[in-house]
Amino acid sequence: MATADKPVMVVGIDDSEQSHYALEWILDHFFAPYASNPPFKLVIVHAKPTPTSAVGLAGPGAAEVLPFVDTDLRRIAARVVEKAKEICARKSVNVFLAEVVEGDARNVLCEAVDKHHASALVVGSHGYGAIKRAVLGSVSDYCAHHAHCSVMIVKRPKIKH
Repeated sequence: MATADKPVMVVGIDDSEQSHYALEWILDHFFAPYASNPPFKLVIVHAKPTPTSAVGLAGPGAAEVLPFVDTDLRRIAARVVEKAKEICARKSVNVFLAEVVEGDARNVLCEAVDKHHASALVVGSHGYGAIKRAVLGSVSDYCAHHAHCSVMIVKRPKIKH
């Protein structure tokens, strides 16, 4: 099947272990077993926060801080994409598109689904409790309700003692 004919799978990544686990899980189940002919075209997307959202402040002094924050965010984004490329290489998955898009992860991922006409969106689960999820907002929960495709939330198995 030619790459252009394949359905698209968007995988949202950040710099968390849960995100790395989700990418590895997807590669193990949907890409690596099919060697050079996987059933999906893979698009990996990292949402880089805006400097103002990362700092969370405005007013006097904010303008001086923002360029430094932006430099750090760019460095983190490059590291996130590099880690994703390493994971893909380790799994012998060499054909994929990796994008860094500035904005809130919830919106960035839903927009990536529309842009790439994705059939599936995959996100990791941070495993927040109800209170933390209510305060911070859950990217996976938002995407499950707003993305125009099927959404898979990959959870890392709990380690039993």
